[in-house]
Amino acid sequence: MTRPAYRKATAWLALPIAIAVVLMPLATFGQTRISYHKNKYSLQDDVRAGRQAAAQAEQQFPLLRDPEVDAYVERVGQRLVAAIPSEFQHPEFRYYFKVINASDINAFALPGGPMYVNRGMIQAARTEGEMAGVMAHELSHVALRHGTAQATKAQAPSVLAGIGAIGGAILGGPLGSAVYAGSQIGAAGYLTRFSREYETEADLLGARIMANAGYDPRDLANVFRTLEQQGSGGGGFLSDHPSPKDRYARINQEAQYLRVNTAMRTDDRQFRGIQERLNGYPRAQTMAEIQRSGRRYPNQGNNYPSQGNNYPNGDRTGYPNTTPGGRVEYPSSRFRTYNEGSFTVSVPDNWRELNENGIWFAPNGAYGSANGQAVFTHAVNFGTARTSYRSLQQATNDFINSLQRASNNLRSNTGYQRIDIDARNGLLLTLNNLNEATGERETVSVATTLLRNGQLFYMIGVSPSNEYNTYQSTFSQILRSLRLND
Repeated sequence: MTRPAYRKATAWLALPIAIAVVLMPLATFGQTRISYHKNKYSLQDDVRAGRQAAAQAEQQFPLLRDPEVDAYVERVGQRLVAAIPSEFQHPEFRYYFKVINASDINAFALPGGPMYVNRGMIQAARTEGEMAGVMAHELSHVALRHGTAQATKAQAPSVLAGIGAIGGAILGGPLGSAVYAGSQIGAAGYLTRFSREYETEADLLGARIMANAGYDPRDLANVFRTLEQQGSGGGGFLSDHPSPKDRYARINQEAQYLRVNTAMRTDDRQFRGIQERLNGYPRAQTMAEIQRSGRRYPNQGNNYPSQGNNYPNGDRTGYPNTTPGGRVEYPSSRFRTYNEGSFTVSVPDNWRELNENGIWFAPNGAYGSANGQAVFTHAVNFGTARTSYRSLQQATNDFINSLQRASNNLRSNTGYQRIDIDARNGLLLTLNNLNEATGERETVSVATTLLRNGQLFYMIGVSPSNEYNTYQSTFSQILRSLRLND
């Protein structure tokens, strides 16, 4: 090729390259790089820590339990979850969203996915986008695994060994000021009083999530001005965070490199309707007032008017503040599979998952509360127990003894039966009990096996003694479906 021809060719080649550069998304050049931090914990550790922290949170704080508000917040939350960039998606995580009946302008999320949005936050936001911005920021902490990364950085003890302290500590940050001192949660503030670096990362990833979900990421920046104008600069969502002014500028800088997904429409009319609904409620307490009152909320009834004690679909942890009673549906022949991080299991699809001292599955009418304690009449319970024994039978004996110390009426009905649990050696023991809440005789079956980490894994099935033959086959089918992921 001659030099003039070469120059001519390169000139023509430069033109499409220049056009391509102009047409490339600005994000290619301008987006801030975000990456994971060192983390010695597994994704399943995040899930377990978050689940136990969620159970503690719902003991400490009153949930609103308004089905219309809950459904709306859940829809916004799941829209944001679907918009998390693929490199930060974790199929093991289970995101769900609940509203706390507190006036503080606040929200917090726990490892593995649970998120709690204060009623005050929804009422203070000027648009759905501002509310979504706070939620996207908190989701980003979960997706980036900041809680367990911070525990790693601090050389904290094992998440599993110190699950109570670390799980409860997650409740710091946004509501740490209300919980930290004197709370039964313990080391609150430990895992969500994040460094400025982590907070900035959550702002930037939150902006991307918003753009992917069809929200203007500048709404996340605007929320800081909204909160400052409403006098929240000294606490709540703005406390222990970088300067609101700096965050406003940084998020707006990032936003110019983001393309909003215009295929996702936003409409504030429903948001306004939810605000009006919340404004019709009596005044909500602040977190500090809730903490000072010393009340606990293990078995809250619904707060919304004229709705009785029917729980909204999708509520996974609440149950009526009454003794179980009424008609209990027979177990469905159709089963639904749940992935609980450390195990998967299939249960009748007319049974619900509840969190109370472990993981429970029970049909409607078979659970409630009495004297501040959860009560189950027909259910299965899964959990783990620490043991110093390497022998399965000795470990099981120790566990059964602990159950009998907790219930004076619990008596062995059979000797141990050897069984297989997910191709592992297992033991099955049947016991009799008198349910102190209902006064009815019940049969309790306990199946155990040892995990690779030395802990004892158990499944407990309970039903009235006169119905045990009906439920025994269901318990057996549930046990056969169990798969351990240790």
